[in-house]
Amino acid sequence: MKSFADLTEKEILALAISMEEEHGRLYLDYAEELREDFPGSARIFEEMAAEESEHRRSLIDIYEQRFGAHIPLLRSGDVKGFVHHKPLWLIGPLRLEAVREQVEQIESESARFYELAAQRSTDTGARKLLGDLATAERDHESLATRLKAEHLTDETLTEEEATKQRMFVLQYVQPGLAGLMDGSVSTLAPVFAAAFATGSTWETFLVGSAASVGAGISMGFTEALSDDGIISGRGSPVLRGWITGIMTMIGGLGHTLPYLIPDFYWATFVAIVIVVIELWVIAWIRAKYMDTKFLRAVFEVVVGGLIVFAAGVLIGQA
Repeated sequence: MKSFADLTEKEILALAISMEEEHGRLYLDYAEELREDFPGSARIFEEMAAEESEHRRSLIDIYEQRFGAHIPLLRSGDVKGFVHHKPLWLIGPLRLEAVREQVEQIESESARFYELAAQRSTDTGARKLLGDLATAERDHESLATRLKAEHLTDETLTEEEATKQRMFVLQYVQPGLAGLMDGSVSTLAPVFAAAFATGSTWETFLVGSAASVGAGISMGFTEALSDDGIISGRGSPVLRGWITGIMTMIGGLGHTLPYLIPDFYWATFVAIVIVVIELWVIAWIRAKYMDTKFLRAVFEVVVGGLIVFAAGVLIGQA
């Protein structure tokens, strides 16, 4: 993958053309799926798709004037900093709230891209067009916020409040939750395998501490290097790396620290209680911030965690 800073002006325009085509098709998919339950919203997405088509034609005109007829295929997945957006129509029936949240993220990301692209452009016409597109994407983002206020709540949420909430989730909740899940679940097997294999609280504590610290360092670097935050708006990669790493260590140390208790059975009992609490906390966070139904979150996290725990116990007793 290339970083945005390494893109040439030709590649930036080619990427912009590809993005507009992708977003236009995406909005038409949304319109088709929402037409029966939300015909008004479907019409709005059709209008947004038509606008994206106009943007694409304008970008192609500028590109052909400067670089010729051949447009290389360059997509957002080829460039660092873009967030991978899950295909909502493959998951189940579309919910307007989920669509609205994804559109907000996409349009905010696109606006930041065009603002940065305009700064990089050396051509006056291209710079003006890119600046106009940034403004248009911001308008789309505002429209997505209004959709939520109109169809999902009784209170009108201001654009600033919606943006603040979205940035909080992107910059803090997502990396923290990823770390907590990895630390809590991935360390279950080594901790309880060591416990039941050795019957020693101190050795179990050492194994759990090593697994937690190692996982925290690994996850921290992975998050920091995965996305520079320039286009996605996810904030400082260093800050996200620290959040992910620390939460990963906390998730693992939570059920490791009880093994400082000298009595093996009491230590194991306390550790199991903490594991249950950790998994329920993760499920609650996913339900509150990640647009997941609580029962589904419980099933995905708690059941998965219990399977890993059982694997650790079986391995330890082998």
